[in-house]
Amino acid sequence: MSPSRGALVAGTALTAAAAAVIAVVAWPEGSGAGPAGRETDVRVATPTPTRSYPLSTAPRTIPAVREHRPAHGPGWRPGPDGGVVVAGGSGALADEGRLLAGELKIHYRGEVPARAGDVELALAPGGAPESYTLGVRDGRVRISGPDEAGVFYGTRTLKQSVRADGTMPEGEVRDRPDRPQRGLNLDIARKHYTAAWIEDRLREMADLKLNQLGLHFSDDQAFRIESRTHPEVVSPQHLTQAEVRRILALAARLHIQVVPEIDSPGHLGAVLRAHPDLQLRNASGARSTGSLDISNPGSAKLVDELLGEFTGLFTGSYWHLGADEYLALMARDPAASYPQLQAAARRKYGAAASIKDLTTGWLNDRAAVVRPHGKKPKAWNDGFFRDGTVRADKDIEVEYWTGKEYGARPPEEYLREGRRVVNLNDEYLYYVLGQPNNFVYPTGERIYEQWTPLVLRGTTPVPASYSGQILGGRFAVWGDLPQARTPQQVADGIQMPLRAVAQKLWVPGKPALSWERFRALADRIDAAG
Repeated sequence: MSPSRGALVAGTALTAAAAAVIAVVAWPEGSGAGPAGRETDVRVATPTPTRSYPLSTAPRTIPAVREHRPAHGPGWRPGPDGGVVVAGGSGALADEGRLLAGELKIHYRGEVPARAGDVELALAPGGAPESYTLGVRDGRVRISGPDEAGVFYGTRTLKQSVRADGTMPEGEVRDRPDRPQRGLNLDIARKHYTAAWIEDRLREMADLKLNQLGLHFSDDQAFRIESRTHPEVVSPQHLTQAEVRRILALAARLHIQVVPEIDSPGHLGAVLRAHPDLQLRNASGARSTGSLDISNPGSAKLVDELLGEFTGLFTGSYWHLGADEYLALMARDPAASYPQLQAAARRKYGAAASIKDLTTGWLNDRAAVVRPHGKKPKAWNDGFFRDGTVRADKDIEVEYWTGKEYGARPPEEYLREGRRVVNLNDEYLYYVLGQPNNFVYPTGERIYEQWTPLVLRGTTPVPASYSGQILGGRFAVWGDLPQARTPQQVADGIQMPLRAVAQKLWVPGKPALSWERFRALADRIDAAG
């Protein structure tokens, strides 16, 4: 290197901060460059600054994600060249991929390798049911989980984050639900809802990672689904079986199980109008509204025929048997008021048996009808009685709604027996149309700030040691005074309570956001929808 060139280099300020690139070029011999026939030329390139990104923050979603590992980077946003792809061997995720692509307005390209700007969906072993991992790196998103439901919930996180802020932050989300059963219970017997209205609720539920829709479709007022075995019991306004299949198909695509309920031996008024010979009468001959005479063999035959038909229609793994508010047990002296029931109990279960035993036996017998159809039985908590000769089968899940009705016991009693419980606490989770019997429309704020899955009755939680037996909860809409709200008013009225329930069933503990910020986030997500 000649002294003049060396001086030039020595006088040039090269700093790491400028990220200067030094290129050393060898000139060919005979070029006349330098005394030795060659010369080295040092050129300083113009610095190209590298953009730095702050550490990312967690995506803003409802429910919130449980764990986010931040990283430096631009995150991901949908672009014209981006698409949704499915990893090799994960073709079962095609429905999830098509849905997400449509929602984000990008292409769905199927089971092909991911490229820059893409979202890749993949089934991957390991992890809890319904869990997922969502990673954002190098301009791509990868969502993986051990089952289709988990990957689907990852797509809900991505969709909501893009709606809230236009982007999915860099880094990695690891997420899973706190409770396995999370949902909405809908009384379609006392108030008719169209199939389209129910489908809209399913889509709303899916975005909130709720996975269970209870359908109470038979009560004193109406029987709301077409029956081919007993068309005489069906009310004029009802869902056809074709409409139910359409609802079930959508629910399956959204990873929501539908839990049907034919309540018995009470709440059967619509059925009994067509079969008055099976209605319960007291010793004076007065009819008991909605109550089936379970001492009459015809009663079991009728109900079991309905159960047999509808367990074939509904494809989920649960069946709700009802069992609440049987009027015979609300009499001051049940044995004196209904001697035929008392006599039947003693014939079947012995001299010490009571009407409670006969009613519990009815519940067990109906559970035996639905189990061969692959259904796990559920029943309301006031259909389970202490003491007695007959005990309710241990596999029947307790749906705890009240401590006010006859036979209702403190929730700890069910838990001490080892029973598994689902929370439908009427203090927080009952939206009763018309607000009769001191019910008040619940607010999302009260649920968000006060209720937890441990609060099964009233406002007091059960001990945390029982937490593992509490499977989750559902927010319930009941149509006691059906004209008090239009379907649209119901949809609007349950929107924020349902979001609060979703948050509390997905993420344990006190929410990080204040109620005001939670509501503002919900409004922002809605506005972008």
